[in-house]
Amino acid sequence: MAYKLKELDYSILQQCMHCGMCLPTCPTYDTTKRERNSPRGRIALMRAVADDKISITQEFADEMSYCLGCLACETACPAGVNYAVLFETARSDIEQSKINNSLTRNFWRFLTLRGLFMHPRALRSAAVLLRWYQQFGIQSLVRKCHLTTFLPANLRRLEPQTPRICRKFSHQLIAAYENPMEPTTYRVALLTGCMQDLTFSDVNRDTADVLLANHCSVHTPPVQPCCGSLHGHNGETELAARLARRMIDLMPPENFDAIITNAGGCGAHLRHYHNLLADDPQYAERAREWDRKIRDIHEWLIQINFRPPHAAPAETPLHVTYHESCHLAHGQKITQQPRELLRSIPGVILTELPESNWCCGSAGVYSITQPEQSANLLDRKVKHILATGADVLATSNPGCHLQIAAGLECAGSTITLIQPITLLARAYRNEKKIPITS
Repeated sequence: MAYKLKELDYSILQQCMHCGMCLPTCPTYDTTKRERNSPRGRIALMRAVADDKISITQEFADEMSYCLGCLACETACPAGVNYAVLFETARSDIEQSKINNSLTRNFWRFLTLRGLFMHPRALRSAAVLLRWYQQFGIQSLVRKCHLTTFLPANLRRLEPQTPRICRKFSHQLIAAYENPMEPTTYRVALLTGCMQDLTFSDVNRDTADVLLANHCSVHTPPVQPCCGSLHGHNGETELAARLARRMIDLMPPENFDAIITNAGGCGAHLRHYHNLLADDPQYAERAREWDRKIRDIHEWLIQINFRPPHAAPAETPLHVTYHESCHLAHGQKITQQPRELLRSIPGVILTELPESNWCCGSAGVYSITQPEQSANLLDRKVKHILATGADVLATSNPGCHLQIAAGLECAGSTITLIQPITLLARAYRNEKKIPITS
């Protein structure tokens, strides 16, 4: 079988110097202190597959599943190893080998990766059913009667973390084209995401409002496909490439000054469409242009010298601490920009969070595939958050938001979770100036 690890530019596999700088930053190595559970240990295994020294076994698959893919190792690496490419290639080869195949696993992957997350209207329809289940009290009744005990163990454990579905999705809150009342300086496209659209559509509205307040006209297609990050991280490279083509066709990069994302996990994947489509003669150049235009919302606002607000987001000062999304901090190297935005807002007192860029254990579907390690990381994160004494935790990724919210609730905490862009939007609105014309 022709594995993609064998087809990679071999220099990528050779780049690791085995210096060990990554070891203290790796959550799984920190837990076990085993070399195989470290980035350089996993790279050694990948290189052995490429060199035909080992085959893809269940043991290899389990090791790649144990990795969070948080990319903290990339930040620490002095040699610039592209661990993200190695990691996703390895997971793709594991899927190709079919070593993990089972009826249950294949069913859930078909339903989610090949079904709902390939068809945005179907995903929204499923979310509407879940919203009804929550709004009409059925969920509360099921929990009160302990009917969740009849669920399989994994689903029973995850049921309390079921996200609340928004009353309105992004297309019901944001017009396809919105222009600032003041002269337009920039033309941008706004990505609304999958989970962001279903559970944090208000954050998408906040993002649009902040862009409008900074002289940007905003194009927000009402029906947007998944960006493909979920597929890329789970070894479905061809599906990820298909979604990348759809996204490029929907928001042609040549038409915009920037393409804005407000979800850290999605943003890291969105910046690398050229890797997915490098061999596609029709899309390769457009993918490179797409990558040049992608901007995280915090990054974009600092780049264009955003206008600091004159009002505070709340009547009383807010004691805020900030958790960094792994893929925002390590995947996109965006660390200071969210802090700059938070410090610019009147009435916000920012306290640094210890280990702010240490993974919370969300990592896509990690809480499903590695529940024990995910729970350990969440406990560690929650303890640090509580130690700050903050009233508000700001974070900028839906997966982190949902994971940490569940942890804080279990700890009995009343800390409010919010995204930095929402605090900025509230401050602008409190100036009594909402510059929107549709």
